[in-house]
Amino acid sequence: MKNPRYLVDHMFTADPAAHVFNGKIYIYPSHDIESGIPENDLGDHFDMRDYHVFSLDDVEGEVTDHGVALDVKDIPWSGRQLWDSDCAEKDGKFYLYFPLKDKTDIFRIGVAISDKPEGPFLPQDAPMKGSYSIDPCVFKDEDGSYYMYFGGLWGGQLQRYRNNKAIECGQEPADEEPALTARVTRLSADMLEFGEEPKALVILDENGEPLKAGDHDRRFFEASWMHKYQGKYYFSYSTGNTHKLCYAIGDNPYGPFTYQGVILTPVVGWTTHHSIVEFKGKWYLFHHDSVPSGGKTWLRSMKLVELNYDENGKIETIEGTA
Repeated sequence: MKNPRYLVDHMFTADPAAHVFNGKIYIYPSHDIESGIPENDLGDHFDMRDYHVFSLDDVEGEVTDHGVALDVKDIPWSGRQLWDSDCAEKDGKFYLYFPLKDKTDIFRIGVAISDKPEGPFLPQDAPMKGSYSIDPCVFKDEDGSYYMYFGGLWGGQLQRYRNNKAIECGQEPADEEPALTARVTRLSADMLEFGEEPKALVILDENGEPLKAGDHDRRFFEASWMHKYQGKYYFSYSTGNTHKLCYAIGDNPYGPFTYQGVILTPVVGWTTHHSIVEFKGKWYLFHHDSVPSGGKTWLRSMKLVELNYDENGKIETIEGTA
């Protein structure tokens, strides 16, 4: 495909996590709605309340909306705000991982299970023990291990934690201090819990030093994604308030990772959130923008575009046309 493609026009969708299951692409996006809540830096206006799952047989083919896969009212521990989710398959079961504020307005990560990639999904009675923040991404490595990457600043509450513990008056480090990082943990065998204490996913600059908190053009903000290409681990993420998708490369799932460059320049809208998937021998970037809603940052539409690498494995930058 030569041009970016919007995938859904009957509802607003964002943060698309795409996977190939059973020979099809399945997409797990957020479902944007007009909440009526004023826009603010903590993201209260992103008051999403359910998930739909979508599928397509071909990148240029018809998109199927499989309907509501999970609703906030069916989650026993729910408070508000069903943000970005991801899905993984193991032994014929499908596990939907989602961030949701509990009844005390703290983000936790929950799990819901289905026998089918499109759901519906049955949520567990409680969030994952020790979970916090947002944007879970689950990556299956070639040895059969599953890893979760998660975290997000500002409204995602990551700045409230150090060493997996909540702190008083949490805030970002000073500009010259190392930036806060995404978290990575191997999942338990039953896919329902962390299999170990989450670790910091460190991104290094060209001099081998951790990116600084003041380096807003490169430091991690939210939207973790992991994929593998030619034996290397590609960790990609959003820079948040500078509105870029960037990536770093490492030799193992934990890193450290070395910053490489920009995947997607800013789009119309505030957030940038994505996934990268190989399908039928080509690579694709799934992302979103706010063009169809006239630039309303909280009403986004998911789209896809082909992604290419150069001969050295560098991702060719895609123009977001902000």
